[in-house]
Amino acid sequence: MADPNPLHGVTLEQIVTRLSGYYGWAELGRRISIRCFQDNPSVPSSLKFLRKTPWARTKVEELYLYMLRKHRLEFGEAAPDAAPKPTRPDEG
Repeated sequence: MADPNPLHGVTLEQIVTRLSGYYGWAELGRRISIRCFQDNPSVPSSLKFLRKTPWARTKVEELYLYMLRKHRLEFGEAAPDAAPKPTRPDEG
């Protein structure tokens, strides 16, 4: 049975990379007002900040979940670069 938590198995680096690719740094910085997204943004600098700042990480995870839901509603499929769902050996 699949894990109902869409964050299960997804790293913070994957989340930041997918969000920056989907929204772009400028829009990401507008949606979540933190300097690591607004001033010379990069994945490594964002990870360093987010790993030390629980409230910011929560906002990033919430935006990622929103992006997944929105993309599924619009396109009826997984979000861009989303990990494929594992299949069972008896499924063919």
